Amino acid sequence: MQVINTMKTDIVKQYVSLRNELEKEKTHLESRLEQINEVLKGSVIRLSTGSTGVLQTRGRRKMGAARARIPAAATARWAKRGSSVAVSKPARKRRRKVNAAARAKLSAAAKARWAKAKAAGKKTL
Repeated sequence: MQVINTMKTDIVKQYVSLRNELEKEKTHLESRLEQINEVLKGSVIRLSTGSTGVLQTRGRRKMGAARARIPAAATARWAKRGSSVAVSKPARKRRRKVNAAARAKLSAAAKARWAKAKAAGKKTL
């Protein structure tokens, strides 16, 4: 019984020492990341506080003037096209129809298949 207890305490000690090493490594990496961020002048955000620990980069940002020019350019494009132009849906492709003679042939073929299957004692094809 004492052997099992010593094994358990050894495992726990090993776990604690590994965890402490990982914590030191984490703090070292975070401090290194802080240094890198300072060099890059804040173009990269710190590690996320979430559990993922993934680096998040800032998205592209537009100046206010650029954001104002985008809808203005869109309205200019529409004005150039002309306001009388109505946007319509494309015409649907017409479905092809089977004529009566072809429908009769298909029906006769299906009835023959079913008759053959029923004669063989099948419930399904």
